[in-house]
Amino acid sequence: MHLHSSCRYVTLFILGLALAPEPVAADPLEPAGKEWLEANYTKHEYRVPMRDGARLFTAVYAPKEEDARYPIWLLRTPYGIRPYGSDKYPDPHGAMHYYGREKFIFVFQDVRGRNGSEGEFLHVRPIQPERAPAAATDESTDAWDTIDWLVKNLPHNNGNVGMSGISYPGFYAACGAINSHPALKAVSPQAPITDWFIGDDDHHNGVLFLAAAFGFYAHFEQKLDQPTREDPKSFDYETPDGYEFFLNLGSLANVNERYFKGKRPFWNDLMSHGVYDEFWRARDLRPHLKNIRCAMLTVGGWHDAEDLFGPLQIHRQLARQNSGAPRTLVMGPWSHGQWGGDDGARLGQVNFRSKTAEYFRQHIELPFFKHYLKGETNLNLADAIVFETGTCQWRRFDAWPPANATAKTLFFQADGRLAFDPPGEGEKTFDEYLSDPAKPVPYTAETTTGMTREYMVEDQRFAASRPDVLVYKTEPLEADLTLAGPIEVSLQVSTTGTDSDWVVKLIDVYPGDYPNPENNPTGAQMGGYQQLLRGEPMRGKFRESYEHPLPFEPGKVTPVHWTMPDVFHTFRRGHRIMVQVQSSWFPLTDRNPQTFCDIYHARPEDFRKATQRVYRSAKAPSALQVRVLPAGK
Repeated sequence: MHLHSSCRYVTLFILGLALAPEPVAADPLEPAGKEWLEANYTKHEYRVPMRDGARLFTAVYAPKEEDARYPIWLLRTPYGIRPYGSDKYPDPHGAMHYYGREKFIFVFQDVRGRNGSEGEFLHVRPIQPERAPAAATDESTDAWDTIDWLVKNLPHNNGNVGMSGISYPGFYAACGAINSHPALKAVSPQAPITDWFIGDDDHHNGVLFLAAAFGFYAHFEQKLDQPTREDPKSFDYETPDGYEFFLNLGSLANVNERYFKGKRPFWNDLMSHGVYDEFWRARDLRPHLKNIRCAMLTVGGWHDAEDLFGPLQIHRQLARQNSGAPRTLVMGPWSHGQWGGDDGARLGQVNFRSKTAEYFRQHIELPFFKHYLKGETNLNLADAIVFETGTCQWRRFDAWPPANATAKTLFFQADGRLAFDPPGEGEKTFDEYLSDPAKPVPYTAETTTGMTREYMVEDQRFAASRPDVLVYKTEPLEADLTLAGPIEVSLQVSTTGTDSDWVVKLIDVYPGDYPNPENNPTGAQMGGYQQLLRGEPMRGKFRESYEHPLPFEPGKVTPVHWTMPDVFHTFRRGHRIMVQVQSSWFPLTDRNPQTFCDIYHARPEDFRKATQRVYRSAKAPSALQVRVLPAGK
């Protein structure tokens, strides 16, 4: 949903999705620019009526040739569909930019209550129960009513409709597939919001993603007098140093007092719903993914800092609840929305050795929509088309995770070792560190106020050197090792506090002689680079239930389990596997006071130092369960 500052509102017209495995050189269409768009498409604006009488502002770009019929490609968005005015054309982005020359009727719509549309806006509006009154509305019914109006009223359409969108628009695309309209043939939810408490955007395992949530609601929830003419203003942090800004903020209770003044409604909701109550459960999209009759192409990025949880969960839920509809999962090596914005050749210091996003657009997304909307037959999809990082290649599988991946356990050992062998008994069966909320572990070595996209692959040497971060690593690998699927974290811990966060990071350590890039303007030193592959926090009080939090008993050994999102990565021969464990990740996540309380209204005296222990004995082992793919499979 909330893209970080560099890409949040580029989502405006981004659509997407694809097919493809064999690495062939892409032959992209020439993208459509503003001048070409004006010459070849006619823009119209409509107010499309919904079943309850609300009218939704809709912009239509139709090919000027009238001797053919064209399919409709629909994007519904809360971000605005500027520029407003039938004589004003945008610099096209996303599908209209990449595929305008293929000739679709491109339709963009302000969702209910946003910008030019009537009605009340609700964040991730809950889907109505199956027996709701006929006039009840949600994003599924609004999509149905929009599609019904479009196919009946737009000239020269061929009766076939597709939907797509990245991030928040991906959520609306997924909603459109629920109880799908007969004309809706293909839907591509990309980085879709699915559950804002468990894994997407606002929270991960109940931990608030502070920098992203604060920045998004500060910007998105501004009240504008003329939303079709005004743009929201950026929040002024008065410093480039987000670590300093959020540390000086103190308790989250100070946000409204100092900055928001109660005028950011959903921030107020965040602060009022600190457990997984009915408010959040109603916004979980997964139970409602039923009666889907259209083809689904679900897309995500392995390095998506915002909505990695969503696409993986939606694809799994589609398999459970919809046996008939064609479905494919595409996971590339991308940050949030990167596949719709650049060529996908690299992220930060990590080179993917090919233009992965360009390949996706030309060999997966475009063929998918042309097949289902135009009847073209050159489509060959698998259940999962996924990019294997480390070896940098596309792979295809009949199921995800691959059925032949074997569960294995990586155990924490004495002296900072990590191994597949279980630990033996020793004199010291734990490692410990002092966690101080006044000096939390930073999540990045950069100076930034927001959540950077690059942190998902950032070098972790800055963290490994801190005394409040535990480090475990294998010996250099004697052969390639491929992990495919989710990672199960199983810690045995104790704390001198009554609550604690636990952050686990899976890292690929490069050999010391790994070469630097030939073009290296930042002077990156890649020898010994500790590339983050997956990191995920767990709020300890939710270890048994997200609905009913429990305090820790100080000093008592306590199990804490959670699941980190999937990886598909090969650790190359000579590399090491590393795991880091810490209790803060700031200001990516909010600080746990380490006192059992309502953290969103914590008092200054609730923030206390705590000694954290991670046990690694035969009786109380700490470990990661991973899925290992057989070599060459």
